[in-house]
Amino acid sequence: MSLPSADTPLYNHALPNIEEWLRSQGCQQDSELLHCWYVQRPDWEAELLLDVDQLTVRYTKVGTSSQDILRSFKYSLSREDVEQAVFSGP
Repeated sequence: MSLPSADTPLYNHALPNIEEWLRSQGCQQDSELLHCWYVQRPDWEAELLLDVDQLTVRYTKVGTSSQDILRSFKYSLSREDVEQAVFSGP
């Protein structure tokens, strides 16, 4: 299965394409809550939620205060834009 071009809005991706894209970014799907995904990087970790109209990202334990940062990205954004925003970290 190949992904649509990177400048295609996420709402034009089929769910299996979005799941493939998340896996290619190193994300792991929750086995019970299938709309939840997790990703870890050396400097940060996050929970991604595939909501009805947006991708919600919760960066956990950020900075010296160990606070969470919550961000949301509408599916009308291109995959490339979302990828740059989400996977560059908090």
